[in-house]
Order: sequence, then structure tokens, then C-alpha cells
Amino acid sequence: MQATLPPIPLTAVSKLAPYRDDEIKRRLDACPKLASLQTINRALRELMNSEQSQNSQIAEVIRRDPSLCARLLRMVNSVYFGNSNRISNIEEAVFFLGLRQIRELSTATPVIEEMQTMQPAKPGQSPLPWTELWRHSIGTAALTREILVSTGLTVDDDTDYLAGLLHNVGKVVMAYAFPDELRQIMVTPLRDPTEVCQMERQLIGWDHARMGAYYLGRHQLSDEITFAVLYHNEPNVAPRHQMFAAAVQVADYVVRHAGISGGFETVKPIAFDSWVLLDGWKILYGEHGRENSLARAHVANALQRLPSMLQGLL
Repeated sequence: MQATLPPIPLTAVSKLAPYRDDEIKRRLDACPKLASLQTINRALRELMNSEQSQNSQIAEVIRRDPSLCARLLRMVNSVYFGNSNRISNIEEAVFFLGLRQIRELSTATPVIEEMQTMQPAKPGQSPLPWTELWRHSIGTAALTREILVSTGLTVDDDTDYLAGLLHNVGKVVMAYAFPDELRQIMVTPLRDPTEVCQMERQLIGWDHARMGAYYLGRHQLSDEITFAVLYHNEPNVAPRHQMFAAAVQVADYVVRHAGISGGFETVKPIAFDSWVLLDGWKILYGEHGRENSLARAHVANALQRLPSMLQGLL
């Protein structure tokens, strides 16, 4: 078990009483729903799941989405793929990237594009650091998938990727529903993600994990995704789908160690290998033995590749 942190001093809290549950739900219910979570490029997904599909057919569907086209070309021309000649042909880019990368891009792009519309700001306020949040979300999505693959868990769809991508969606709806509280959290130095959640609960009544899970519940996403979002900071208490929540927790810490913060809050740097002390790590790999050692090597390798994996995506 992780050590229990002492409560944040009340001097760091703007008011002593958090919001009532019904008020929190009322504000979250007023947040716009994301159509992309229910339709995520259905035509493209059907093509990629078909054994008869060809690169030319996939490229044709991608061409209909300018944002996806731009991200795909930026990614294939990044140093990660090491192409000496610049690629500008979508069909050629599909060949280089492969179906897995295309699926990830087609999953992340519409969600990010639509979430960018949920960014109200008062006159005179500086914009929130959304790009850092997207980088963190996409990095966590990629590592959640890699971590679950290393455990031998078979995931036939994009549930693993979406669990990582959406784990901080509660911060997006917090920016919409509780903007003043979010900005207070942003300027308060905190030790780690656990303390971030603690301050959120003291200011609002719910933390971003609970807000995100409630919000996603309105979109009727799978239990695996909703439970991963709800319990990604404490996977040990998840009643179901612990592996997904555990993988997201570990991925979140690894991405933070890489210098890609959670987006909004000010948290101390995460030490290398500190994720092996997490409940999520113990759920996934245990505390000792060969599997644990192999997992540490696997995560260290993924950590080295992470910056180049993200290059060109945003």
C-alpha cells in the first residue's frame, strides 16, 4: 500500500465546504457531450478491421479528415520513423505507419479536436495549457497499451488505448464546470497525483477521476474504460477491471517522469522507477521475480522511445 499523505492545510483551500453532490452533477450534466466518443471514425475502423481492406481504401477515408491527415503526415515524417525523404502521399504514409498507429491516430484526433471546444475562459485570463494535457493523454494511452501487452492481457479493440487517452477527461470537464477551483489547483505546488486528487476533493467534493467517470457514464462507454478512469489513482480498490486501472496508473507516472506533466497542476518530478512502488505495478507484475524484472526493462525501453513516439502528433 502507498503511504497515506497528510491532509492539505485548510489555508490552501478557498472555502471550507465543498459542493453538494447534486450541484456537482448539475454542472457536469451541463457540459457538452462528445459525439466523437460514440462515433470515433466508424468508417475507418470498419475498414481496418476488415481483412479485405487495402491501403488505398484506408487512405481515401483518411483524406476526408484534414486534421487526421495533418497529424498522420507529421508523424510519419518525424524522426521516429527515420525516413530520409519527406512523405506527402497519404497511401504511402499508411504503409509506413501500419494499422496500429493509424487506429491510435484515428482514435485520438476526433476526441482532442472536440475537447478543444470545451475551453471557456474569462476575459483577461491566460489560456490553459491544453497542449501539455493532450501530450500527456496520448503518451499515457500509448504506454497503457504497451504495459497491458507486456502482461499478456489480450485486448481486441481500442479499450486499452481509450482508457489511457481519457484518464484525465475529468480535468477537461473541471475546466468547464469548475474553472475557478481548477485555476487555484494550478497555482498550488503539490507533491504527487494523490495530493492533486486530495485538493480537488477538498475544493469541490469530487476529484477529477470521479468527475471523468461520471461524465463518461453519460456517453455509455464500456465498463473497462469507465472503471479505469475512476480508479486510475487507486486501482487497488477497483471492484472490477483492475488491470486497466493499474496500467493507466503506471503509464501516468512513467509519462510524468518523462517530463510530460498531467497538464494543469504543479507536481514535483516523478523519480525514475518510482512506479514499481505503486499498487498498480504490484497488481500487474507482483513485487518480485523474473516477470517483475522483465517488466521494468520493458517500461524503461518504452520510456526511451516515448518522446519520439509523440513527435509530430500535436
